[in-house]
Amino acid sequence: MKTKNWQIPKNKLALEIKNLTKTYQGESEYYALDDVSLNVKAGSIFGLLGPNGAGKSTLINIISGIVFKSSGDVSVWGMDIEKERKQSKLAVGIVPQELNIDAFFTPDELLDLHSGMFNVPKALRKTKELLKLMDLSDKAKSYSRKLSGGMRRRLLVAKAMVHSPPILILDEPTAGVDVELRQKLWNHFKDLNKLGVTIILTTHYLEEAEYLCDDIAIINKGKIIANENKKSLLTKFNEKLIYIKLKKKKISDEDKISLKKIGNVKIVSDTVEITFKPNETSMNSIIKTLYNSSLDILDLSTKDASLEDVFINMINNE
Repeated sequence: MKTKNWQIPKNKLALEIKNLTKTYQGESEYYALDDVSLNVKAGSIFGLLGPNGAGKSTLINIISGIVFKSSGDVSVWGMDIEKERKQSKLAVGIVPQELNIDAFFTPDELLDLHSGMFNVPKALRKTKELLKLMDLSDKAKSYSRKLSGGMRRRLLVAKAMVHSPPILILDEPTAGVDVELRQKLWNHFKDLNKLGVTIILTTHYLEEAEYLCDDIAIINKGKIIANENKKSLLTKFNEKLIYIKLKKKKISDEDKISLKKIGNVKIVSDTVEITFKPNETSMNSIIKTLYNSSLDILDLSTKDASLEDVFINMINNE
């Protein structure tokens, strides 16, 4: 599956949004999107995160041409969504959260039908190629109603790619699936990205975004509150965890005082959890404190801040 017919825009941006606003009129004016600006690099996997009602769906619907913007500029694959509405819509494939598949069609028939809706000539249709890419070749002639939930998810991805769009939007693509299937879907998404497809991902599974995405934007109450490289975003959260497993549950008052000098201490049975700030407390000083204590340590491990930690901190501080 290739997207070679779509030349990469001169600015190398798959999506360019400037000062985008969407308002709805009621008893008072409601801002679904408030002066949103962000860029998505061509060939990247971009995470769009936010709580329910933050504006993610509105943004996706504007990009895909379902909803009209109130003001601002949006370019999809170098095309203005108002001036080149039809062509810009063709540059996007959408995988919805809902499993909207006709139960009485086979995957083969469904992809062929959907290709026809996009005026893809029969000679250029990539039904077999897409089914192979999504590991569904052996189910090509089975009725969709007989497919498992994971197979239907993969079929939705194939359906969104029948017209070879350079941009694929995944809206909660692994909602309700088990851990094993989620891992398989992640691998399929990475395979598509390696073929040159730009992926925009919305998800509530922050582990998913942390694993897949290159760049991440966080939206809350219609405003972008973070928009940068994933690694850069993670380093902004200045917290780290130490887990200490003890042989004995009892900790002396003197040791408790020493541990509190490192950071916030939480003691549960025979485990001590310390949250500290790496820019304020060095690992050398922590090791020295533990060495000088009377703690009988069985095991010790550390954990860096996760994307979930960053997300919760940013949303709660808004």
